[in-house]
Parts: sequence; structure tokens; C-alpha cells
Amino acid sequence: MRPTGRLHLGHLHGVLKNWIRLQHEYECFFFVADWHALTTHYDEPYDIEQHTFEMVVDWLAAGVNPGSATLFVQSKVPEHAELHLLLSMTTPVSWLERVPSYKDQQAKLADRDLSTYGFLGYPVLQSADILIYRAGNVPVGQDQVAHVELTREIARRFNHIYGKEPGFEQHAEAAVKKMGKKAARLYSDLRKAYQTSGDVEALMKARALLAEQQNLSVGDRERLFGYLEGGGRIILPEPRALLTETPTVPGLDGQKMSKSYANTISLREEPAAIEQKIKTMKTDPARVRRDDPGNPDICPVFALHQIYTSDEVRAWAAEGCRSAAIGCLECKGPLIDAIKAEQAPIRERAVQYERDRDMVQSILIEGSEEARDMARETLEAVRAAIGISHR
Repeated sequence: MRPTGRLHLGHLHGVLKNWIRLQHEYECFFFVADWHALTTHYDEPYDIEQHTFEMVVDWLAAGVNPGSATLFVQSKVPEHAELHLLLSMTTPVSWLERVPSYKDQQAKLADRDLSTYGFLGYPVLQSADILIYRAGNVPVGQDQVAHVELTREIARRFNHIYGKEPGFEQHAEAAVKKMGKKAARLYSDLRKAYQTSGDVEALMKARALLAEQQNLSVGDRERLFGYLEGGGRIILPEPRALLTETPTVPGLDGQKMSKSYANTISLREEPAAIEQKIKTMKTDPARVRRDDPGNPDICPVFALHQIYTSDEVRAWAAEGCRSAAIGCLECKGPLIDAIKAEQAPIRERAVQYERDRDMVQSILIEGSEEARDMARETLEAVRAAIGISHR
């Protein structure tokens, strides 16, 4: 996430709840994208450190666990920048100019000068963020799939240029023998099944088999991944988009909840502020008077009910709205209670982190060191493939 300060309910339901689930299913890396913040706000860097602290407190208070996932700050892992530089050498400018968000962001942020390389090249930095950890899956919503696809193309081009080595097949066959007879035979059978009949399940099994091998060097493992698919060495594996459900959380004005619209409920909003904001929230404009029937399908308050309240409460609210049996304030009551109940433990957990800034910093420092360990391994392989190890 870009460091934008305190988060709101849209972040909680659109991203954080998904992160909390994924951290128990995968090896996860969650980081503060402070360099990305500079791509559009390079002239306003003053609040980045404070925004980072506030945002990470929200992560921790919501349930992101540094014991289950690696939490770090992008700029504390300079390997991201080096891989970004190296990938930029092989990425065509035309690829960047066709990224859907390139022109969209220029239009939305017309008041800013975005005629910079940093803005044009941010998808390459984003690709480096993913590829430096050789990520298998990138959790994104549908609107971000294009970015993952570009990352795949950048990795594919890099592998095509630098994955070809003299005597590749001989090196690969020698690497197969290092696996041991049983594993080597299984690998060969799975490779044949994939290459002769396109058996995707065989491909996945072979990849898992390679990941388990402890006696293979990084170079041999790269060769065997490439040999498996009929190409050269796979130096940078192509990631997959892990599509996630990202419900659109309506803001106080009915638009998508966003800081830019000033229509948010913060993740640690005070109970009195929650009550005031919901009570003054827009409803169906047809309900001018208490006895006017309404349509819950076009009411942003009912859209929040869909996220927060039970089937029974939603049925009561929908029927009461359509028949004018309840007023809008009455309809908002259970919603206010549900949001307050969700926020209470988050605010309580946040207090310890707010009081102990050093603890938050130590979590990020430790996470950054863990991230650097893996990032260094990738860069060593990348430098060796290009031929700039200088050993």
C-alpha cells in the first residue's frame, strides 16, 4: 500500500481482511510502497514517514501479524530499486505507455506535473516489487490484473534475453541427475506429460517437486524450471494474479469510499463520530418525508447493511424502507451498532502501538531485513544471468 495515513472501511473490507486470511495460507510480504508515493507526490514528501506509521498501526490493529507475514518498508530494501533499474533496460517504452492507468491517472491528477520518468516507469518498479521475491501469486482486484500481466511480460522478456546459455540442455540434464533417481524419474515423466499433451496438472506437480529439492543450486533450479516448459532458464518466474473479492464500500455520499472524495469512516473512528457520520449519511432521495416509501436497492445505507448486518436485519430494513414502516434514522441504528462493534477491538489494539512507536519501527526493521535476505538471492541470480557479477 502507498502510505496515505490512516485507513478507512474501504481498505479494511477491500484489502486488509484478505491479507489477514492470506497470511495463514501463504508466505506473504506486505510492504509500505513509499517510493510509489513519490511517483505522483514527489513534491510533497513531508508526511510520508508519519503516514507510514499510522498506516502500519492500522494494519497491526486490524490483525495483520508480523509473526505470520513479513512487513516492511519498500525504501528499506534497496534491491527493489536495483532490479527496477535492470528491468528498465529491457522493457519497451511502448509497453508502459499502453498501461491503462497511465492516461487515467494523468486525467484524474491533471493538477500535477506527471511528465516524469518516475510516473511513466512506475509499472516497472511495481514489477520489480513482485519479481524480487519470485512471487507465485499477487492478490489483486480485477482492476489490477493488467499490472500483473505486464509483470509477466517483463519477466518473460528478461528470461528470453538472459535465460539462454551455451549448452543449456546438457546443463539441465546434469541438474536432473542431481535430484536422485526417484525424483529425477518423476520430473522427467511430468515434463514429458506437459510437453507432449499440455497436462497443466503435471506442470504444477513438477514445479512443486523442484521447489522441494534441497540439493539443487539456484542456477540448477532455474534451469530445470525452464527445461520443464521447453525454454531457457527461468530466472524470474512469472507471477499469477490471485483474484480476490473486493467489495465496493459506499462512502457517506454514495460514491465509492475514498479519501479524495472526503466521504470516509476511518478504521479507528471515535464512536461518536461514527454515529454522527452515519446519521447524516445520504439515503434514497425519494424518501423526503417519514411516510414516503423508499427503494433500498439505490440507497448507500442499505449497501453498507449488505456488508455489516445479518440477513434478518437486512430483510427488516428492506421491508421497512419499501413500506415506509421505519424511518431512515431507525434503519441506520443497527448499522451504527455493527460498525462500532467492529471498530472497538481495532481501536483497543491500536493503543499499544500508538504508545510504542519503537515497537512498530522494530517490526518494520526486522521485516525489512527478512525481505532483503530473499531480495539479495534474486539479485545475485539476475546479475549472474546478465553477466555483471564481477566476482
